[in-house]
Amino acid sequence: MHDVDYYELLGVRPDATPAQIKSAYRTLARTMHPDTGGTAGTFRLLREAYETLGDPVRRAEYDRGGAGEPDPAEDEQASRAAGSTVTRARPRSAPRAHRARRFGDDPDYVPQPVRLDVGAIPWWHTVDSAERVHYAHPGSPGHAPGLAAVAALLVLAGPLLLPVDFTVPLLVVWLLLTALTVAGGYHLVRRHLRSLRSARAFRGEFGGRTVFGRPGSDADQVGERLTADLLSRYLTRLPGARVFHGLAWPDSVFADIDHAVLCGRRLVLIESKLWLPGHYTLDADGGLLRDGRRFRGGGTRLADGVEAYRRLLPEVEVRGALVLYPSRAGRISTGPAGDAEVPPLTPEAFVHEIGDWLAADPSTVDRAVFRTVLDRVVT
Repeated sequence: MHDVDYYELLGVRPDATPAQIKSAYRTLARTMHPDTGGTAGTFRLLREAYETLGDPVRRAEYDRGGAGEPDPAEDEQASRAAGSTVTRARPRSAPRAHRARRFGDDPDYVPQPVRLDVGAIPWWHTVDSAERVHYAHPGSPGHAPGLAAVAALLVLAGPLLLPVDFTVPLLVVWLLLTALTVAGGYHLVRRHLRSLRSARAFRGEFGGRTVFGRPGSDADQVGERLTADLLSRYLTRLPGARVFHGLAWPDSVFADIDHAVLCGRRLVLIESKLWLPGHYTLDADGGLLRDGRRFRGGGTRLADGVEAYRRLLPEVEVRGALVLYPSRAGRISTGPAGDAEVPPLTPEAFVHEIGDWLAADPSTVDRAVFRTVLDRVVT
């Protein structure tokens, strides 16, 4: 029999940041949740560890080694339910506040919302925010009914326009072509009317909404709220842009991805991070660097999320972005995104570069893709 260390259970260091604790919890919860093969006992213990370490006051009490200790009877019951040898969480024997200071985060620091000069955003004035939104859908006939009508007129008017002596065979051919053209045109017109009705129903269902879901409201999710404000303030300039908060991976029930923006058939998945000030870039292998050295102060699985959504939506261009905010007083800068699949970006660079990428088709909402993404929003 041995005690459980909440830090060891989550697989994080004792000086881990709230974002690292949250990321570790989400990763473990996917495999330990009762719906995915875990047991109620182990998941309850995992949740207890996350709730304790995720709350600054409870974490400080836990680190001091007395206050906030869980009830031994409850832990023993959870251990029996899990079928493991765990008993109860071990209180920390000494404060660890000095380790958090060594890491460099300032728990009292809150980054300010970002405000940009729209005149300096390259794509801003190339987009008409009042442009009518086109609600596309697979199978829509598009301009085919109009082309069919023109073809039918040409076939019907052919005998009048061409100096041809009508014989019986020519008359039969003309009648067949006329019948086929009229039948094809009728079919296309019916499809067009169905598409119009479907688009009207879609507009009636969602109205003029452009934002779906909500950013995290916990104290350690301030970055998500800052990015949510950034998306609503700037990217909704694109008439067809639809913003989503809290998306699950295709095989998950948790909000694994902080945000997403869909415009036409382009989708960007976004994570918000509060990391130490410095200059963030990627090395040749895609590894994250801070001030030229390998960054070990935080992690992300967003690249895996991008791949999962590419499999879910093979007809859509999907990329990712890490939007970075400082975790203490100081400045964050990033290199150009280039062709990187998940580049680190400042909020300013995100609006400039990702906004420009999405503006390639600024006024289209693909209804089928939209519904697929909306279904992944965790409510």
